[in-house]
Amino acid sequence: MKTSQERKTLFSKRKNHGSIISHPNRDECLDTAQLNRLEQSFREWLKGARHAGMRFSRWRILIIFLLIRYTGAKLSEVLALNPLNDMDWIRHVVIFRGSETNAGLESREVQISESLAMEIQEALDDFSFQQASGGSLLNLDPGFVRRKFYERAQACGFIKRLGGPEMIRKARAVELMKGNMPLPAVQMILGHSTPNLTSAYVSFSKDEIRKIAKLFMEEESSRKTSARNTFFGKIQNICKGDIQARIDLMTFEGFPIITVITNDSVDRLDLRKGGLMKAEVKAPWVYLQSSDTEPVCSSDNRIKGVLEKITRGKINTECIVRVSDATELCAIISTESFRDLYLKTGDEIWALFNCFSVVLHAD
Repeated sequence: MKTSQERKTLFSKRKNHGSIISHPNRDECLDTAQLNRLEQSFREWLKGARHAGMRFSRWRILIIFLLIRYTGAKLSEVLALNPLNDMDWIRHVVIFRGSETNAGLESREVQISESLAMEIQEALDDFSFQQASGGSLLNLDPGFVRRKFYERAQACGFIKRLGGPEMIRKARAVELMKGNMPLPAVQMILGHSTPNLTSAYVSFSKDEIRKIAKLFMEEESSRKTSARNTFFGKIQNICKGDIQARIDLMTFEGFPIITVITNDSVDRLDLRKGGLMKAEVKAPWVYLQSSDTEPVCSSDNRIKGVLEKITRGKINTECIVRVSDATELCAIISTESFRDLYLKTGDEIWALFNCFSVVLHAD
């Protein structure tokens, strides 16, 4: 039986990249539901503006909030933006060029969803915004902006500091990671140096990381899938049979994912070796097994992790398994079966799913 400290070092022993945030501090920032509630508070605050001047002032604060909320940028980066020149409306990209206060910070592009880009563009097309100089549109006093953020947080019943720009940035990082966005993409979005990816058996270029970030943002905006488990990876091999084909993927973390689809699907999706894919597995299709060694079973995909969270229900039990610093899997099993496993949080566990449970999505 491993000690608590030994379990904590399970992932540090991997040749994986590290986390940009410490997991013990996760509870110190707002979760997705709370971030959405805070966003709604800003929008209602805007609707309550009594005249055009107030509306213009509140719109500026809302835009600043939305940019931090969805790009994870620093307040100083957002205030330095010239939205008329630093936003690509066709590609839905925000270009952070750095500023004198961000000495040494490299310029970077951050993908946003199409719906957010359209909302900001419509706001900029408003007559009031056209009256302001593009360069000074968001150039507000940082202290003033922070006070407004704190006010909205307190209006929602949150601790004041959790609504600060820095904490919104941190909350966005946690949100992306809990959504299984690959860590290199999160780091690129936040302006951190990207990690060494030699731990994976395949390299991902910056352009590929940007492409994955774009796919993630659009999926997050539309939320058209009910699948809890998402992997982004590169096709390593395609082996066609008479009717079906085996597709081997490698994720950012170096996890191999195997799926079997029809040859017709391979052609329809135009799959190629080296192509980027998104793979999804529904939570009820993930099985758990407690074993010190890799299980000998018919499941093609076997990933080792640590049982991080257990939510028991009368019929089913939800289990969250952390398989790397940046990736967690959700499994839903019957409560009766869960009792038979004699599991508790902190236990090492294998997450299993077969090749027919993996659904591929092409760009």
